[in-house]
Order: sequence, then structure tokens, then C-alpha cells
Amino acid sequence: MATYDEKTWDDAPSSGDVTADQHMGIGKYLATRWPTLKPPMAKAPNPIKLIRLLNTQQWLFFLVAFLAWSWDAFDFFTVSLTVTELGEQFDKETSDITWGITLVLMFRSVGAVIFGIASDRYGRKWPFIVNNILFIVLELGTGFCNTYSQFLACRALFGIAMGGLYGNAAATALEDCPEEARGVISGMLQQGYAFGYLLATVFSRGLVGTTSHGWRPLFWFGACPPVLIILFRLCLPETKSYRERAEFRKANGNVASTFVAEGKVALKRHWLLLTYLVLLMAGFNFMSHGSQDLYPQMLQNQYNFSHDAVTVTQVVANLGAMAGGTIIGYSSQIFGRRFSIIVMCVVGGALLYPYGFVSSKSVIAAAFFEQFCVQGAWGVIPIHLMELSPGSFRTFVVGTSYQLGNLVSSASSTIESTIGERFPLPPKGKTKRYRYGLVIAIFMGCVYAYVIVLAFLGPEYRGRRFDVAHDSDLEEVGLRRNRRDQTQDSSEAEEPPRKDLEE
Repeated sequence: MATYDEKTWDDAPSSGDVTADQHMGIGKYLATRWPTLKPPMAKAPNPIKLIRLLNTQQWLFFLVAFLAWSWDAFDFFTVSLTVTELGEQFDKETSDITWGITLVLMFRSVGAVIFGIASDRYGRKWPFIVNNILFIVLELGTGFCNTYSQFLACRALFGIAMGGLYGNAAATALEDCPEEARGVISGMLQQGYAFGYLLATVFSRGLVGTTSHGWRPLFWFGACPPVLIILFRLCLPETKSYRERAEFRKANGNVASTFVAEGKVALKRHWLLLTYLVLLMAGFNFMSHGSQDLYPQMLQNQYNFSHDAVTVTQVVANLGAMAGGTIIGYSSQIFGRRFSIIVMCVVGGALLYPYGFVSSKSVIAAAFFEQFCVQGAWGVIPIHLMELSPGSFRTFVVGTSYQLGNLVSSASSTIESTIGERFPLPPKGKTKRYRYGLVIAIFMGCVYAYVIVLAFLGPEYRGRRFDVAHDSDLEEVGLRRNRRDQTQDSSEAEEPPRKDLEE
């Protein structure tokens, strides 16, 4: 593994103290929000040096997580890229088909809870594999749906499977990652979402409408790569951080009771933080889905873009997203997590007019930079959530906060398409047309404002350590267990000697 001797990152002050924030009054905490927003301006090492800090196993953990997260996004966007074809197949309006998107988002929180607890209790590996097996079964099932009800049922079940992946992927990629490289690796991981969208855009152009099976081959194809991802994960062990926690639980006797005790401590100490994370992720999910899900439909329906033009625009937009996530994820290690998020929201809001109102091919530039901002802010999120989450329930908290945010924002595309139908345009033949660009711009303006407020008010623990030795929750669990054992020992010592019954 490459080494890094410079003191640029270690000498930079952390953006917040976990224990101090927990014992701070509301007024004092709010008074610290503006001063702590000031960028720490840590010196920026060469990102190539940071990437070289990862050893082979850490790279493999990142790669398997990136591929799984990419295919999660691919599977999700198969519906948004085939809205027109699905509507024709099932004889439904756009707002009806987008319920398939809404159901996935709603049920992902169920999967996040189930697989998050399983991953924190039993390890990252096997829940990850089960997730991908379900992807295979349900993506194939969607491709064979013949009725609208079957389609909705498959997408709802698919949401449960998809919900369990994000937290697991983030933990797998980042738990063992060197502290100095977290920002850039976080940005790279999050861009699996944009990469998956990019793949879905390209493959939908090649597979949808090019055979007698219409839209179905895209879903059938989507069931294939998870087989390879499963085989890849089978070849890797558990992460080092999880193994340390497993050893701690074994050393404390009953593994299950120790896990439950960790949960009680985490809930008691961090319930307000968990609530904040759900609200923050609701804003972020509104941001991504509000700017992306209906955008292909807007280009095709409102501005009469051809399939090829929509594909090119989407590809360029996702290239911008991938660039933004990686660059801003890296930059957040220099300027801070909250500051980076707020700047991206401000710039993204300024770009909404060209993003939704330019009707020529020049909209490609606006799409590139708008998604640079959206996914630039998102590039900070994996490591920001990991640093904010209690260590023993990191997968559960990261995944559940993300997916509960998805649940809150699950109706994004349905809201936009329904409101859009109130702003009709002259029809093109038998095709109804709507001013989706106006709706997206208004919707996204509100979302950006909301995220700015939440990011400003929230905490930040940039540089937090993930190992057992620096986990204050585990320390409290250990102290409680020691006190209990001492109490039992004292009780046994004070118990008077029992007389022989025969005497």
C-alpha cells in the first residue's frame, strides 16, 4: 500500500465534535452553525496520491460496491426511460406509469430497515448477496408483466430489494478506506448512480423498440450483471471494521444482547440526529428525482426531441453528474461537507432556467452543469452520512435515512407529471403535450432552498474515525456491562452463607 507522509489532512481541524454537540444546548448549537460553516481550507494533496493510499483489498471493496450501486441505479431508471412504451403497453397515462417509480421509492425504506439490521448484525457480505439475487428474480419478473397490476406489484417488491443495498455498499466501500482518501472515494462511489443512469440510457436506446418484444429486453438484460456481482462479492471477506465489531461483541459474551445494547445506546444518544438525517435525505432525493425522472419525458414531449437527441442529452448530463460528484466529493475534504453542499445548491438553482426552458440542442450544456451540481452535492453524501452515523449501526442508519428520505420524496415524478398536466401545450397529433420544464424549475427551486437550510443547520464530523477504539457508543456499552457485572459480583459477595439443610 502506498504511504502518505504529509500532514496536510491530519493537521486540519475536524469540522465538529460528536460528544460536544450531544451535550450542547439548542441556542448554543445554533450559534455555532455560521462559524463552523467556514471552510477549513485543508491543503489539498494530489488526488492521485490519495487514491494510491488504498490497498488491493480496499480497492476491491470499493469496486464491488460501485458496481452494485451502479446496477441499482440502472434497474431503477429502466422505468423512467420507458414511460411512453409502458403507457402504450398498459394503456395508461404518464402519471399512472410513474406510480411504478413511486412504489419503488416507497418500499425501499422497508428493505433498508430489514437489510440494514441484518448487515450490522450478521455482516456486510450475505445481505449484499441476497439483495442481488432478488434483483435478478424481480427484474426478470418485471420483463414478463402482462398487466398494469402485475407491473406495480413487481416494482413494489423490487423496491424492497433495492432498499437494502445503499447502506451496505457505502459501508463496504468506505469503512476500511484511509481517512485521507474518504472524500474522493465517496464522490467516486456516489457516481455509481450517475454511471448506472448513463448505462440505462445507452442500453435503452439499443434494446427498447429494436425487437418485437418492445420494452421488455431492457428489463431482461438488467437481470444478468447481478450474477457477476454476486460471484465477485463471494470472493471477498468481511470488512476489517465489521470484523473488529464482531470480535468486540464476542468478547462481551452474548453477541445478540450486546448488539441490542448497542442499539439502545445509539437510539438514546442519536435519535435527534437520525431524524435530521431522514429530513436531509428527503431533500436530496427530491433533488435527484425532481431533476432527472421526468427530464427525458420533458425533452421528448415538450420540446419534440427525437430518441437519439434525448439519449445524447442524457449521456452528457450524466457525464456532468459523474464529474461533479467526483470533484466536489474530493473538494469537500478541503472546504467542508456542509459548505460544499450549499455552494452546489446555489449554483444549481441559478442554472434552472436554461435547464428547463431552452428548447434547442443547446440545452445539453445546461443539462451537463445542472447535473454537475446535483450530483456534486450528492458526492459528499456517502462519507457525510458515514461520519454522522453511530458506528454499530452504520449500515442501518445510512441505508434507512437514505431510503426513508426516498419514501418522503417518492411521489416526486408523480407530483411533477400531475402538476404538468395542468399546463397543457398544443397537442402533436394524438399526443398530449405539457409544460414540464416550468414545473421542474419551480419544484427544484423549492428543493434547493430546503436543502440549503437543512445543510446550514446540520452537524458535520469531517475526519471522524470509524474504528472500535474511537467509538464512544461502544465505550458506553462496555461501561454499562462492567457496572452490571460489578453489581452482580457485589450481590454475590454480600449474600450470607447458606446453612446446610441437614443441620
